Amino acid sequence: MKSVVICGSQRYKEEIRGFVDSLKEMGVAVVFEPNFERQDKGFTQKEEKERLRSRSYRAAVPAMVHAHFERIRKADVCYIYNKDGYLGVNTTLEVGYAHGKGMIIYAFETEQPYEEGGEICRDILFTEIVKTPVELVKRLA
Repeated sequence: MKSVVICGSQRYKEEIRGFVDSLKEMGVAVVFEPNFERQDKGFTQKEEKERLRSRSYRAAVPAMVHAHFERIRKADVCYIYNKDGYLGVNTTLEVGYAHGKGMIIYAFETEQPYEEGGEICRDILFTEIVKTPVELVKRLA
C-alpha cells in the first residue's frame, strides 16, 4: 500500500486527526500528518492574521512548514484536507511542492470559487476529489 501525507489548515485540526485515525484503522501503515501539536495551544484557537502578530509564532512557522515538506518528500501520495474548499498559504505551498515532486494529489473538496478567495490555479493540480478515508484507501492499494 502506498504511503500518504495529509496537508491542511490547522483550523481543521480535529477533522484531520479523525481522517488520519480512520486511515490507520483501515490498515494504511504510513500516514504522514501535520504536527499541529508542536504549536502553542493559544495560537490554534485564533485566526491566522491574529497568530501572525506574535513574534514567536512567526519564528516557529518556517520550521513547521519545512518539517512538513520533509513529510511530503517521503510520501507516495498527497491528500489535501480542504474543507469548504479552503486552503491557506502554507497548504498552498505544500500543494506546489507535491506537484513539483510529481505526486498524485487528492483533495477533499474542489477549490473555493475565486469570488470567495479561491485560486483557479490550485484546483487544476488536484488529480481527483476524494471525500472519505474509505475512498482514499482504495486508491492507495
